[in-house]
Amino acid sequence: MRILIQRVKQCSVTIGGECRSSIGAGMLILVGITHDDTEEDIGWLAGKAARLRIFDDENGVMNRSVVETGGEIMIVSQFTLQASTRKGNRPSYIRAAGPDIAVPLYERFIAAVEAETGRKAATGRFGADMQVTLTNDGPVTLWIDSKNRE
Repeated sequence: MRILIQRVKQCSVTIGGECRSSIGAGMLILVGITHDDTEEDIGWLAGKAARLRIFDDENGVMNRSVVETGGEIMIVSQFTLQASTRKGNRPSYIRAAGPDIAVPLYERFIAAVEAETGRKAATGRFGADMQVTLTNDGPVTLWIDSKNRE
């Protein structure tokens, strides 16, 4: 499982011209799921996202988590995070899990983040053509892969 976290001033998801959800300051988490992701991957990434110190403290140092700042959270599925660009110029998405595997894991990831943070997360809609609008704060963008825990 891979996530891409962006610290945002604001973020919204629009589907079919209608705003599905929006948040103020906090984090956008894009989630890419593969065939062999497990509950362990979900738990590790949810905990990492909740405790990640990417928000400024009173001295302007990134030393506070989204929980400590009271920030909002948006979680959006994004199968392209599992893209392989090893051969040629057209990305391969063979590693991305299909909906039968990905939807339950995506929903469990949302629940795990909500449990870790103690707050409801705004979401996109799995498989929808979404327009995600955001103002990246910093910019701060981090890529985390549960199979490559660096």
